[in-house]
Amino acid sequence: MVARAESKYMRISPTKVRPVVALIKGANVMSADVNLSMMTKKGAAMIRQVLKSAVANAKVKGYREESLFISKLLINSGPMLKRWRAATFGRATSIRKRMSHIVVELDSKDAVIVQQPNKEKKR
Repeated sequence: MVARAESKYMRISPTKVRPVVALIKGANVMSADVNLSMMTKKGAAMIRQVLKSAVANAKVKGYREESLFISKLLINSGPMLKRWRAATFGRATSIRKRMSHIVVELDSKDAVIVQQPNKEKKR
C-alpha cells in the first residue's frame, strides 16, 4: 500500500456503488479516472473524488501518478437513517436511507520513489 484515502458517511446505498467498483478495481489510476469521468452514475463521482484524494496522498509521498494502480477498493455500509412513511389503514412503514464508507488504497508498479530535496528544520 502506497497511499490510502477514505470517505465516510456518503449518502448513497452500497448496492448502488458496488457495480461501479467492479469496473475499475485493479485498474491503472489514470484509466480509472477517465472511466469514472465518463460514467453517469452518482457513485462514480463519489469514487472519483476519493480516488483523486488517494492520488494526491501518493504524490506527497513522492510517487508518480503513472505508476499507480488501485490495489484495494472497498465499499462498506455505514449507518442508516430511519424514517417513517404513512401507509394505508393508519399504519407506518419504515424507510431506511443507507450510507456508504468508501476506501481506496493505491499501490505502485515500480518501487522507485522520486526523491525530494531534504528540508532541514529550523531551530
